[in-house]
Amino acid sequence: MVSRTEWLDAGLELLAAEGAPAVTIERLTGALGVTKGSYYHHFNGASGYKAALLEYFEARNTTRLIDAVEDGRDASAKLQHLLRLVLADPDSAALEIAVRAWALQDSEVRATQERVDKARTAYLKKLCRGLGSDVDPDRFAQLLYLILIGAEQVVPPIGKRDVREIYDLVLRLID
Repeated sequence: MVSRTEWLDAGLELLAAEGAPAVTIERLTGALGVTKGSYYHHFNGASGYKAALLEYFEARNTTRLIDAVEDGRDASAKLQHLLRLVLADPDSAALEIAVRAWALQDSEVRATQERVDKARTAYLKKLCRGLGSDVDPDRFAQLLYLILIGAEQVVPPIGKRDVREIYDLVLRLID
């Protein structure tokens, strides 16, 4: 039997590759090679799956990253570690774009996206306040986040290597 996590991973993969309309029980069962019974064993229909998928997205792409960075290092080291983690995931941009597009058409997804954006920027603000720079830490945190979101949204998207170079440039401004 396919695990709950496998169902959710398959959903995020479909979402990233083809957008929200592709995330159907038929596409999921086909991708996983299982019957619908396994789906209903783990989820209470499409609305239950969507809620679980959004929760999983938030945990995997926000909470997990914050938890991975919180290890007692100073704010600058945490920020550098966070940037490395964010830029290391080759599939994150496509997924972020797909979720943001979905959020424009679905209020439940929009609420999740707002919560994710608030959690991410709040954490960045916390880190930036610990940098001890003369730059407004809250605005600097917003700038860092907007660089990532903007780099993913322009067509064609800015590559991870170029984004890293942009971050390096911006971080030198506060040294």
